[in-house]
Amino acid sequence: MSRELSYPKTTTNKVNRYNQRASYDALTIHRIVNATSVLHVSFVVPSDPKDPSSAPLPMILPMIGQMGSFDYPSSDETDALDCYLHGYVSSRIINLARGVEGIPLCVAATKVDGFVLSLTPNSHSYNYRSAILHGTATLVIDPAEKLYAMELITNSVIPDRWNHTRIPPDEAEMSSTSILKLKISSASAKVRIGPPMDEKKDSERPGLREKVWTGVVPVFEALGVPIPSLDNAVNEVPEYVGVYVEKRNKAEKMHADLVGRSTRL
Repeated sequence: MSRELSYPKTTTNKVNRYNQRASYDALTIHRIVNATSVLHVSFVVPSDPKDPSSAPLPMILPMIGQMGSFDYPSSDETDALDCYLHGYVSSRIINLARGVEGIPLCVAATKVDGFVLSLTPNSHSYNYRSAILHGTATLVIDPAEKLYAMELITNSVIPDRWNHTRIPPDEAEMSSTSILKLKISSASAKVRIGPPMDEKKDSERPGLREKVWTGVVPVFEALGVPIPSLDNAVNEVPEYVGVYVEKRNKAEKMHADLVGRSTRL
């Protein structure tokens, strides 16, 4: 498959404000989604048929999800992927998806990389990465695909964690867990990097630059030192956990520092 796969630009996903920051590239979008620990999933609850005065109600839920392809498991983030979302069997969004061909969803992912401090309050900003997915979600019924998605999502927390646990899940665990698969119809990303963008009227105002500090405060997620549970019987933190914590912390900090010094976007 093409290494330059992009989502088509439509009226749904087109970025209008600061469109120079927009990206429709699959790799950019998928990486942002996969790097975001909590996705915010929007959907609409239909009006109550027992209450004529009720109206459809917009809802939003924090959910755990990951991009993947059950049909082509060797696919990577450059390829066409679905978004798998982990949910409880009786949650509202799962109940809405049950017995229908699909429900429309919007998934939002955001990572903050820095606080951008400018000369004036109005010019302050964030360095950030954000992605929006639109599509139709269906319940995953096939047990093999469900296990694939559960492993995918588990390993998104700590790589290879699935194989270091008691697997496979038992019948009760499989029954209490539901997976939604979002078939993406459109998607876009928006990314800001770099230092402040002050207006000429402020940057050229006598004495202002000598008075007000401007710049970027890098922001990044940091994983702490692993804390064993009260029931833990393993003497040392497994190498795969410790190595991941160290590598991720280094990568997150390096990224935040880099974008803070990059060319403005």
